Amino acid sequence: MKVRVKICGVTTLDDARAVLEAGADALGLNFVPSSPRCLKDAALARSIAELARGRGALAVGVFANETPDAMLRTAEAAGLDVLQLHGDEPAALAADLRARSAVKLWKAARIATRADLDRVAAEAWPCDLLLLDARVPGHLGGTGQTFDWSILDGFARTRPLALAGGLNPANVAEAVRRVRPDWVDTASGVEASPGRKDAARTREFVESARAASV
Repeated sequence: MKVRVKICGVTTLDDARAVLEAGADALGLNFVPSSPRCLKDAALARSIAELARGRGALAVGVFANETPDAMLRTAEAAGLDVLQLHGDEPAALAADLRARSAVKLWKAARIATRADLDRVAAEAWPCDLLLLDARVPGHLGGTGQTFDWSILDGFARTRPLALAGGLNPANVAEAVRRVRPDWVDTASGVEASPGRKDAARTREFVESARAASV
């Protein structure tokens, strides 16, 4: 099965169209206020989500340390398919969200060492997909830095796995061959500037990821 691709930090309709034309399976809409990719226009967010669904792709809302009420309000207003929690949300939060909505839950974990990975496994956050990102002090994500993929050797996968953290057109093929994730995820790796995508780099990223997964 070919790896699926999520392009995160989409902030305009033009970029959304270019990302979808490149073949992405999901668009990430960032709702973290501190992020340079934060999407603050609710109407624009809904238009991007509708465009994604019209092309058979998922609209993934990215949040960090937000309340369930706020996330669910945004999910309804924007028409999101997935809530991606990218902060330090406790596992108990999932029960609240699942009881109140059918939207899927993706949980991001920031790792740098095997001890980080063991902590993630022990926590057993109840989600539909686990996303592994690079742990960089002072940052929630979007740093463009990778982590040592070898620490994933022998990691027991109990749910689909997405790999993030510094992926770009030059290294995504190696990442796919080395880790064999279900998804790859990038934001800064295909940007012309924070929040604006480079169409050529996006196409190259998708093509390289797909070719390596065959």
